[in-house]
Amino acid sequence: MRTKTTTTASTVLTCLLAGTLVAGCGSGDSGGNRSADDMLEDANAAMRALKSVRVDSTSTAAKGGTVTVRLVTDLEDRCTAKSTFSQGGTLDQIRIGGTDYVRPDRAYLENWKPGGVTSEQRLWIKKPADAAQPGDGLSSCTRPFESFGTAKKGRTTRVAGREAVELTVTDKADKADKADKGGTYTFYVATDGKPYLLKAVYKGAEYDTATSFADFDAPLDIRPPKPAEVIDGEEVTP
Repeated sequence: MRTKTTTTASTVLTCLLAGTLVAGCGSGDSGGNRSADDMLEDANAAMRALKSVRVDSTSTAAKGGTVTVRLVTDLEDRCTAKSTFSQGGTLDQIRIGGTDYVRPDRAYLENWKPGGVTSEQRLWIKKPADAAQPGDGLSSCTRPFESFGTAKKGRTTRVAGREAVELTVTDKADKADKADKGGTYTFYVATDGKPYLLKAVYKGAEYDTATSFADFDAPLDIRPPKPAEVIDGEEVTP
């Protein structure tokens, strides 16, 4: 159930952050005698069963710069995302099936090509969803709610008005991954009602990420932009 920033990775962050940023069904009580691993598995199962959820994440690189992403998704192939960069610019995205509609604002484009933007950018760029690549700043509608490592149960607390228990997992250092190894995840799992994951916090040497989850199974109304506001990505000159 790793909750690193959704596909906002190397290229965008190198340019905009000046640093490296690697982007259940329980009983509803405080856990009782259930192990932390079992509680985390319950949370995974509850999140995977959702038909929709809102995900808000903020990632801060140790070398400076922050990326904030709001993702509203059906966890399959329909979602909207808005990424905001601390050094300027936002990137809007609508994904419907196999199509992405992407709209960078003027400040975002200025970071890529200073002086090359003369007016506000209001059009959406249409492109195939399978053309998305790590580093292009686009989000995936899906999320891998899966367990790893060994969880440890911590204190009880409240998150967004709900009772929750802290479950902590230390990520094993991967010798092949020198970007950020041996970080710690703290998952906050609801103990009243369904055991949804309410929040996850990652702290590592190179970046920190705080992710919250809300609007569980809320109705979605995700539609494409108006045709007059869309241009074909193949017609856009780099």
